Amino acid sequence: MTDIALLLIGAAGAVCLCAPPTEPAEKQAAPPRGYRIPLIDLAGQTQRQVIVDREPGQYLGHPTTVLLEDGKTILIVYPKGHGRGAIVMKRSEDGGRTWSERLPTPPNWATSQETPTIHRVIDPQGVRRLILFSGLHPIRMAVSEDDGRSWTELKPIGDFGGIVAMASVIRLHNGSYAAFFHDDGRYLRAGGGAANRFRVHRILSADGGLTWSEPEVAAEHPQAHLCEPGLVRSPDGRQLAMLLRENSRRFNSFVCFSDDEGRTWSAPRELPGALTGDRHVARYAPDGRLVITFRDTTHESPTKGDWVAWVGTYADITEGREGAYRVRLMDNHKDADCAYPGLELLPDGTFVATTYGHWTPGEPPYIVSVRFTLKELDALAARR
Repeated sequence: MTDIALLLIGAAGAVCLCAPPTEPAEKQAAPPRGYRIPLIDLAGQTQRQVIVDREPGQYLGHPTTVLLEDGKTILIVYPKGHGRGAIVMKRSEDGGRTWSERLPTPPNWATSQETPTIHRVIDPQGVRRLILFSGLHPIRMAVSEDDGRSWTELKPIGDFGGIVAMASVIRLHNGSYAAFFHDDGRYLRAGGGAANRFRVHRILSADGGLTWSEPEVAAEHPQAHLCEPGLVRSPDGRQLAMLLRENSRRFNSFVCFSDDEGRTWSAPRELPGALTGDRHVARYAPDGRLVITFRDTTHESPTKGDWVAWVGTYADITEGREGAYRVRLMDNHKDADCAYPGLELLPDGTFVATTYGHWTPGEPPYIVSVRFTLKELDALAARR
């Protein structure tokens, strides 16, 4: 990782905080397009599955979840439609085993133009908030200070926009928050031009998510289209890794790293095929291993287009290793239209992974959770 990042003026005047490649991208050795680690298939284990929401004839998709501090209350938001449409919210108070009916939401949540995302933040005075974002131009945000029982309407956070806002929100060591989204020039500013390469942008909040800075470019690539950043902190807390979807479909997914709390980032490099996918969401298991769930877009994979998870270590990511094994969580029956997942770890070590997909042939997608522990997955892997 280079110690000095280039400060370049990028599209629409945004400052680029990403480092230059150490060598031209075309000269870097390409990692394998497939993988050799074991594959565990949970798709047929219906006892693990909980239907969160399903409506005949209605497309339900692209959810995100947040687990509250009691370790059992989960909130979920998703649009009635493909990436856009009225925002639906539900609540589980038993760790995702059962779900409420659709909850009342402010009237202008029906005007959402993009995938909603929900995040927990805490301000310098210790006030806990939930914040919900809806993207395109301008990015808008709603706030709850009573754990999601009541909400403000969606309001612009600035004169800028973007796609899948905010794919990741992470707390920094100084108590501020960094949030990440992507755009290709169409929505960052009003009257944006024709689509160009996707770039990943970062914004900052020092007041617990109430106000946000102007966007800065955190990651870009001369040929690849980087988007949907998934952030994970190293076990020792010193480094951030950003896992990235690659939207041209010519490369594997990418990763870049920051050793200064996201102020600068290393040049993006391709991940192994085992971690190639869309919309990575990561959580640490109690034993320190990582579980990352995503849509499988690996170029050579028997589960391509399905909802999968990867099990490995943070060191596997930094060292470019394949990891321990992969898991098919559910079988998607139409194209690759599935798996913008939520992933939560309960106090007893149970992972609750939740997303949408075409789980029934010939029907629109609906929202399902899958429950598992690493002890169960390890036992299945040992039988292979």
